[in-house]
Amino acid sequence: MPANGELRDILVEDQQHHQDVSSSGTVSEDEEVCNKFARNNVTVLKNQNYPVQEITSEQWYCSLPNRSQHENFIRDCVNMFLDKAIFKATTRSNKVLEYRSPEEMQKILDLELSNEPASRDKLMQLLDDTIKYSVKTGHPYFVNQLFSSVDPFGLVGQWLGDALNPSVYTYEVSPVFTLMEETVLREMRKIVGYEDGRGDGIFCPGGSVANGYAISCARYWFMPEIKDKGIHGLPRLVLYTSEDAHYSVKKMASFLGLGMDNVYLIKTDSKGKMCPQHLESEIKRALDEGAAPFMVSVTAGTTVLGAFDPIPEVADLCNKYKLWLHVDAAWGGGALVSKKYRHLLRGIERADSVTWNPHKLLTAPQQCSTFLLRHEGILSACHSTSASYLFQKDKFYDTKYDTGDKHVQCGRRADVLKFWFMWKAKGTNGLEEHINKVFDNSEYFTANIKRRNGFKMVLDTPECTNVCFWYIPPSLRGQENEESFNDKLHKVAPKIKEKMMKEGTMMVTYQPQRDLPNFFRIVFQNSGLERSDMLHLISEFERLGKDL
Repeated sequence: MPANGELRDILVEDQQHHQDVSSSGTVSEDEEVCNKFARNNVTVLKNQNYPVQEITSEQWYCSLPNRSQHENFIRDCVNMFLDKAIFKATTRSNKVLEYRSPEEMQKILDLELSNEPASRDKLMQLLDDTIKYSVKTGHPYFVNQLFSSVDPFGLVGQWLGDALNPSVYTYEVSPVFTLMEETVLREMRKIVGYEDGRGDGIFCPGGSVANGYAISCARYWFMPEIKDKGIHGLPRLVLYTSEDAHYSVKKMASFLGLGMDNVYLIKTDSKGKMCPQHLESEIKRALDEGAAPFMVSVTAGTTVLGAFDPIPEVADLCNKYKLWLHVDAAWGGGALVSKKYRHLLRGIERADSVTWNPHKLLTAPQQCSTFLLRHEGILSACHSTSASYLFQKDKFYDTKYDTGDKHVQCGRRADVLKFWFMWKAKGTNGLEEHINKVFDNSEYFTANIKRRNGFKMVLDTPECTNVCFWYIPPSLRGQENEESFNDKLHKVAPKIKEKMMKEGTMMVTYQPQRDLPNFFRIVFQNSGLERSDMLHLISEFERLGKDL
């Protein structure tokens, strides 16, 4: 930060103007305001109904952009981002990360805060270090999580959203984004299969929160008096999800006061799909216990195996027992835009609600999550409190566009902008091509590791783009029937993960599942990868694991 005396004022109006006004003897109310700012060494615009304050040498701390003070700094920062955080960070020949231990990182990074401002040079160095030691999630070989990529159009949308810094709760403060949200959500409901896109929906901070909204709406639908009276003295409420479902269902049940014990986990078959027969038996068990079943949450693309639960069969049971059907398609929902792969979510149009995260399979920037409903009005009925300081009913415009009251949040980012801008830039056809490409890469990778020595599939034919497998190093091959084999195999994935991170060549996660020893889960959603990258990744596993 430059010294205070080095800051230059932009003179919007000659200071003499203020002196002339003061000596004229006739000072209007507006001019008196201007004079007040002038006496404080602040320049203003003449003939305006409000003063335009310019930053002076005494006001270096103000949260107001000033062209002379900030433009070059901002441009330097953006140039650094473009060079190092975007283009170099996504170049195959560069590392995915520069790994350092937590203890080393604490010494390298200047994280402590102080009373005095940092210099501009110091600020630039802090940004440079932040980029250098962060994981490059846009790198083609970051295939570690259910998100990746740096979509250029999504990035531009995200930057604009941060520059405008809106909060999307009323039309008066966020007119563009209010209408943009309704447009995108309606189109997503059409893709789900809701007739003419009717229903409701919101953008929310992550798929976990979207699943929480589903539980909240289902509970209200089942027993509306809960909103005012709470759950005290009511029957024990029970919901169902598969044993492979995302942990957020149990977390949100606890958060909403239902309790994790009242989330009945349904068995999955050999492909990781929910078993409808076990679901029905668990519904009957809860009824026999005197409990009140109210909801089933199925998963369209499980976190680890990528399995799609049988929606039509579960929907039949929900109709039979009058239960709310929620589909957690946070991961697999992107397949809906593809004519080739949307069959994986057959029956989703029967769901009462859907979670769908465009920041996952469609690679919108983090975070971009939606909660979609077939029903109109439940979101508002369930969550609104009609705060009079925000949601006045006597505004001069149609207050149906003040959508914030149906959210649990008040302040809320315009997450829609990045996805809307991506969608505009690529069209639905482009989104479909993207999905088809990542599925093709996944299938090509799977076909090739099946032909390679040392690789063994967890699921022979993955449904989604997560491919789960073991790498068996040469030292363990032929020992598959030995009693200690699984214990030894369990240690392989952590060792390979350690090597790949310390070398920075790629990132792929691993995990155990029930009785299975640690296995790798590689996740494809970056459509910038080619088939040659699939072969490179396979070879990298072989290189890292050959000497174990």
